Amino acid sequence: MTLKGEGKGPLPPLLRQYVELVERHPDYLLLFQVGDFYECFGEDAERLARVLGLVLTHKTSKDFTTPMAGIPLRSAESYIERLLGLGLKVAVADQVESFEEAEGLVRRDITQLITPGTVTSETLLKPDANYLAAVATGDGYGLALLDITTGEFRGTHLYARSSLYDELQRYRPVELLLTTELYQQQDFRQAFKGRFPVMLTEVHSEAGQARSVLEAQFGAVPVGMRSPALIRAAGSVLSYALATQHGRLPQVTTFLDYDPGASMQLDEITLETLEIFTTRKGTGHTLFRTIDETRTAPGRRLLKAWLRHPLLDATLIGHRLDAVEAFAHDDRLRKELRKSLHRMYDLERLATRLVTGRISARDLTALARSLNPIPQLTDPLHGHSEPALQRLSRVGQELEQMRELISAALVEDPPQKITEGGLLRDGFDQTLDTLRSTVKEGRSWIETLEATERATTGIPTLKIGFNGVFGYYFEITRPYYQRVPDEYRPLQTLKDRQRYTRSDLRDKEREILRAEGAAKRREYTVFDTLRKDLTPYAQTIGDAGAALAELDVYASLAHIAVEQGYCRPTFNSEQCLHIDAGRHPVVERHQRFIPNGTRLSSNERVVILTGPNMSGKSTYLRQTALISLLAQSGSFVPAAAASLPIFDRIYTRIGASDDIAGGRSTFLVEMDELARILQSATPRSLVLLDEIGRGTSTFDGLALAWAAVEHLHDPLKAFTLFATHYFELTQLPSHLPAAHNLHVAAEEEQDHLVFYHQVLPGPASKAYGLEVARLAGIPKQVLHRARAVFAGLESQRNGGSGQVLEDLLEHDLDRLSPLEALRLLQRLQEKARGLTD
Repeated sequence: MTLKGEGKGPLPPLLRQYVELVERHPDYLLLFQVGDFYECFGEDAERLARVLGLVLTHKTSKDFTTPMAGIPLRSAESYIERLLGLGLKVAVADQVESFEEAEGLVRRDITQLITPGTVTSETLLKPDANYLAAVATGDGYGLALLDITTGEFRGTHLYARSSLYDELQRYRPVELLLTTELYQQQDFRQAFKGRFPVMLTEVHSEAGQARSVLEAQFGAVPVGMRSPALIRAAGSVLSYALATQHGRLPQVTTFLDYDPGASMQLDEITLETLEIFTTRKGTGHTLFRTIDETRTAPGRRLLKAWLRHPLLDATLIGHRLDAVEAFAHDDRLRKELRKSLHRMYDLERLATRLVTGRISARDLTALARSLNPIPQLTDPLHGHSEPALQRLSRVGQELEQMRELISAALVEDPPQKITEGGLLRDGFDQTLDTLRSTVKEGRSWIETLEATERATTGIPTLKIGFNGVFGYYFEITRPYYQRVPDEYRPLQTLKDRQRYTRSDLRDKEREILRAEGAAKRREYTVFDTLRKDLTPYAQTIGDAGAALAELDVYASLAHIAVEQGYCRPTFNSEQCLHIDAGRHPVVERHQRFIPNGTRLSSNERVVILTGPNMSGKSTYLRQTALISLLAQSGSFVPAAAASLPIFDRIYTRIGASDDIAGGRSTFLVEMDELARILQSATPRSLVLLDEIGRGTSTFDGLALAWAAVEHLHDPLKAFTLFATHYFELTQLPSHLPAAHNLHVAAEEEQDHLVFYHQVLPGPASKAYGLEVARLAGIPKQVLHRARAVFAGLESQRNGGSGQVLEDLLEHDLDRLSPLEALRLLQRLQEKARGLTD
């Protein structure tokens, strides 16, 4: 590396040291400690100043001048957070020896490599899972996900790019690694950047190297890694993480090869449309935020995981619902548990910090405080058969032993730094007590000396002070200079006072400082031994954290159920969906809501829903899906009663969106989404469609919508809620036996449109589009003209499109080839135009 600057001479030693460290990790922005600041030099200084808005200065030596910018050590983490958010990787080089220890230039070394997916500092982490993901190819895609803050390591093999997108949308990693063959495909890389605005990094991955990394971590390639692509992805993510963690990941002990098909499938479109974790408008009114009343970070992460992976096994769902019901029925138990959990720290992450040797004294005291209420938690829960409680009870004795050890060793509020002393209680270590006693006696001697010298010299203002430069000293003000004894040796002259020392004071100072230094070293040694003694408990702490997280989720869901009037859902094998007085869990929190029921079965599996804009059609569709999703996650649901089938997937095609950068119009996006549904839905799927056929001519759109409903009815036989403004589609139930019409009630009253938001049998009488336009503020003259045009078009429509539909029904389209069907549609359209002329 050539450092940008001016001058012809060699680089000064400090800059040579900087360049050597930068060359180790050229992809990282190096923060180089110089005293109380982290500095950058050369082009990196210009970049740091530009992205953070800092003042750019210069480092000048005899023969060389280079740009310089820096940040204070005390606020470094806030700046590092901003740098990570701007897409920069950060390397931190700290001074690893003191000025007193250094022989010449203070030695510095890289102590941290920080990227979004390898962050370990609690101040930089959010409560959510912090996934680092890697993708590799080979007969599909291998996807590996690692959270180094908890040790969670999982992966799967996927055969379609759309399935890969779905899984990444579910887990939402904060950093993504792409193997070289994928990263160098510009269209693939750009598609990823568009869908997942996180840091993308190219990684070189060979199968042999990946196997070696996995064998070194686990002793053998984990059972279940069934494809070369998955092995490469898992090896890549592990190698990358190891490089940033000094080659150690002791918290990563297992790998889970998971099957996405083992839970309800929720593709990225469905997650976005139903606003499970994010909203399109950025309001924050998501399903997760609405039902998240968890009190701990592990509980929050677990609730998210349950919503990402709703269950398909009615028995497992029943176990979760039993636990929620138990807490819902016992107010005192639920409130006591939630009160105790509120004081809990993140046990899963504390376990990781312990096993990796990064845990501080403050972390340990936080751990002890978190373990304090566990006996009080388990006693009132005794007799409950909840597995999470049983797991907690089994490790209770170990947790109590650990808590007692920490409480006996550490003071109540230890300092953050573990090398400056003040961590351990008196009486815990005899050697440390002796050294502390020496320091205490020395300071007491100095206090006595101060009083004695005042009396002996007759100087009432004499005092003994201390600083890091001169050590202990006598300080005397100007009026008493004539009384200074001859044995006092001058040290420093200030404006109105002088400082002196004496041989006995110097001797006592050396004795105190030696004892203080020895005490700090002894205290660190004892504390480090304590950490090592506690390390075997890390797995127990993690298990306790997982059990408490589960109880936290149950209590949270029970709290929501009680507060919001949710009911326990039931499941049936008859493929019937009966929801009485169902509600949208998010919308009802923010505005007045009218409950509506939903009835679907194998004999009535397709609903054609009509009604005006703003009447609530989309809300009705979404609430049905959210109730099903919540139920299969193990939650009570917003309804008076709900009997449901087990859905394998939920599909949605709601709302308008485009992908202009990807060359896809709104209509093409809509057709892509519809195609995916028609190719993948099963009789166990729930399909929500809203306004299919927009963005093209009326007849094209109507024909597509008509054919899509027929295909969903047979052969797919999927449960379908189809909202539309094509009133022609309300004729479908006349020849599709499992289809029926519903509408959302609205009525014009005294020149005003009144929305009742009630879903009633039968089709709507009209669309009320002009009335909604008036509510939006369309000018009166435009509305007047629109009514006139509408009257003319309506008369034409009655003679034209109605005839087209009648003709369509007379033909057996299943026997026609696609080309023949297209030609038929064209002939009928020409016939319709002739009728209207």
